Amino acid sequence: MLAPRGVPISHTRADLFDAMVLSAVEHLQPRLGDRLAHVEFAVEDIPPVSHHGTGDFDYDSDVLDDNAVPLSRLYRAGLGDIREPLVVVYRRPLETRAIRPDDLSDLIHDVVVEQVARLLGSSPDEIDPPLD
Repeated sequence: MLAPRGVPISHTRADLFDAMVLSAVEHLQPRLGDRLAHVEFAVEDIPPVSHHGTGDFDYDSDVLDDNAVPLSRLYRAGLGDIREPLVVVYRRPLETRAIRPDDLSDLIHDVVVEQVARLLGSSPDEIDPPLD
């Protein structure tokens, strides 16, 4: 089925994922304001994986992983031409962990909160307090 651009049916899974990451960041903006002003966020389909052998994965503390599969990475000093802190969220690993679309949105939110907390030296509950 074909649909014209701009019609919701024409959005790809990648587009929807990007929108969920943006929504997670926007959710934190009112609370963190200027603390997020110079933080960049990006989405990559898959993480670069470097390992030396079976079960020997070379991750530093800025990689958020699940069972040795990177979900996100924090580049505190930026990457390439980006000189600001950068949070990269990996789409495919997160999609495979979500059973329903709502689960994916929640998982993305949790990953963004965790990485922002790491960057700011806070706990995730300080960054996004749970609802009571």
